[in-house]
Amino acid sequence: MGRALAIDYGRKRCGVAVTDPMRIIASPLLSVPSAGLEEFLRDYIPRENVTDVVIGYPVTVNNMPSESVKYIDPFIARFRKIFPDIPLHLEDERFTSRIALQAMIDGGVPRTGRRDRALADRISASLILQSWLKNIENKKKN
Repeated sequence: MGRALAIDYGRKRCGVAVTDPMRIIASPLLSVPSAGLEEFLRDYIPRENVTDVVIGYPVTVNNMPSESVKYIDPFIARFRKIFPDIPLHLEDERFTSRIALQAMIDGGVPRTGRRDRALADRISASLILQSWLKNIENKKKN
């Protein structure tokens, strides 16, 4: 089984998280400028045996795509052309930024550290990945 990688896609920067090879733990990896994400993925995916990619997909509380999809959908199309054999999964990313901020507060990150958007993006990506892993586990049980 290969690793799974999650992306919290943003207009300026993207948070990236990855699982261990056994897909037990989702961990924040890094933050990448959006313009450099494809180059990063071209290197990282084959080197680290990534077999699934999860992208946070923004939907409203009414389950309708939010305005942000206009930035994410073009990336999704490019990803599918570059990596046609890698499954791309869309995962609801509602409230991940708020949950990431609360995790930083609970973890004792000082107020100045909480202003680090790159850190919040990495944590959000790990929350997206953990949610996807949990959904897979729940489907196996049913």
